[in-house]
Amino acid sequence: MPMDFKKATDELLWSFSHTELAKSLGVSVPSVRQARLDVAAKAHRSPPEGWELTIARLAKQRAGALLALSKRLQRGKRPRRN
Repeated sequence: MPMDFKKATDELLWSFSHTELAKSLGVSVPSVRQARLDVAAKAHRSPPEGWELTIARLAKQRAGALLALSKRLQRGKRPRRN
């Protein structure tokens, strides 16, 4: 069944929430928010240890999901050869 516009754009625009990111990092949501603040902000805190590998893993998962979406959409719209 072909994918409709709403479903395709929902998948395209989806991103991780602060809650999902905090859970993946093993920290609280406020910790994520504080680490994202400008370093000059009084409430700024350092990011959690090992954040690079976690973010890399999440980015790879997201990239895979977007690639799968692209393939599903292209399958349904391939030009026909005569």
